[in-house]
Amino acid sequence: MPTDRPTVPAGPELVAHHTVYACVMGSRAFGLATESSDTDRRGVYLAPTRLFWAFEKPPTHVEGPREEEFSWELERFCELALRANPTALECLHSPLVERIDATGRELLALREAFLSRQAHRTFAGYAAGQLKQLRVGMRRHGTPRWKQAMHLLRLLASSRDLLRTGVLTVDVGEAREELLAVRRGQVPWEEVERRMTALTEEAEAAVSGSPLPAEPDRARVADFLFRVRRSSALG
Repeated sequence: MPTDRPTVPAGPELVAHHTVYACVMGSRAFGLATESSDTDRRGVYLAPTRLFWAFEKPPTHVEGPREEEFSWELERFCELALRANPTALECLHSPLVERIDATGRELLALREAFLSRQAHRTFAGYAAGQLKQLRVGMRRHGTPRWKQAMHLLRLLASSRDLLRTGVLTVDVGEAREELLAVRRGQVPWEEVERRMTALTEEAEAAVSGSPLPAEPDRARVADFLFRVRRSSALG
C-alpha cells in the first residue's frame, strides 16, 4: 500500500534548501583576518516538521558541503544558545551575514533572549579548556600556538565586556593590532598569561553587577520554535 512517508534528505540538501540563517565567523568576523585567513561559515537550517514523524530523524548538525562550513538544525542551535554556548551566541552577532529569510530574521530578533549571566560560566569553562591545551602544547613543542592564544584573549575580552554591558560584540575593533601582535609571537608568553589572568578576574568582578538576567528567556525561545514548527507542518 503506497504511503507518502517522508524520507530524510542528505545533510547537504538540508543546508542548501532549508537554511534560515548563515554567516561568516572566525577571524573575518572578529576583525582579525589576514591574507592567509580561511573563511569559516556557520549556519542554521530548519528541517521540515514532517521529517520528525518518521523513525529516522533529521540530523542535528551538518558539516559542509563547503570547506570550513558547519550548520545546526534550528532546535539544536536554540538549545546551545540557551546554554550560553560561546560559538552559538557569537554566531547570532556576526557582522557578516550571508543568507537570511523571515525565520532567520526572527531568530536574530531573539538574540537578547539567549543572553544571561550563564555566559560567565560557559565562556570561562571554554577558556579554561583552551588554556590547558595551550600549556600542553608548550610542553610538547616548546612554544605556544600563538593564533590560539590570540583567539583566547579575544574570547576573554568579549566575555568581560558582555558581562559589563549586556551586549555581545564580536569585532575586536581597536584591539586588532594588539591581538595580531600576539598571533605573530611578538608578545612574551608571560605577558599573554598576565593579560589572560587580568581579563578572567575582570569578568568575575563584573558578574554581580551585570545588566544581564540570571537566566535566558527560555519561554520566548520555546514559543518561537513552536510557531516555526507548526508553520512548517501546516505549510
